[in-house]
Amino acid sequence: MAEKLLILHGIWNARSWVLPLARRMRALGFDAEIFAYPSVLGGAEAAIPALTRRIRQSGPTLLLGHSLGGVIALEALRRAPDLPVARLVCLGSPLCGSQAARTLVGRRWTAPLLGRSGDFLDRGCQPWSGVTEVGMVAGTVARGVGRLFARIDGPSDGTVSLAETRLPGLADHCNVASSHTGLVFSAAAARQAAAFLRQGRFLPADALPGPGSNQR
Repeated sequence: MAEKLLILHGIWNARSWVLPLARRMRALGFDAEIFAYPSVLGGAEAAIPALTRRIRQSGPTLLLGHSLGGVIALEALRRAPDLPVARLVCLGSPLCGSQAARTLVGRRWTAPLLGRSGDFLDRGCQPWSGVTEVGMVAGTVARGVGRLFARIDGPSDGTVSLAETRLPGLADHCNVASSHTGLVFSAAAARQAAAFLRQGRFLPADALPGPGSNQR
């Protein structure tokens, strides 16, 4: 029986944005569904209780969240530690807070772009100590809209720096050659996500075809 998997999109995205990722995860053997939410008008604080209800209704599941989706998933697990989620994989999620979001929120003319999720992305998550195993797949190709609005220090995926993905308490962390947006469409990212969701650890770099990944 295929393992149940719930996928969360990031900010400014909709269900259709992560359909390619859902199809890829289904091909890898998961019963993948998408949790859609209004990321700007509704915001993270509305999405968290909705996600909590969805998990309680559907029963044990795995989680995969891109960008803001990963932050929302981790915060939902922090607030409701009894949720039946064994593992969560975040794709490029700024769990330590986002410099790009901080810059946008700090300017009156750009703050509305993030809507009700702005402060949440700025703040990030507390160090993780819950029972759910959490892994991070981070991109290393610095192409993305974040660079248009803010200076991103150090290696990044163009929107989120690697440092912003390294929250204390994560079970594992790996890098793939992808931009922030590209993580949703990356075969390497999907393969790494599948490995962690099943085994609690990522694959070594030489186990992936092509450019693969760089595990740290």
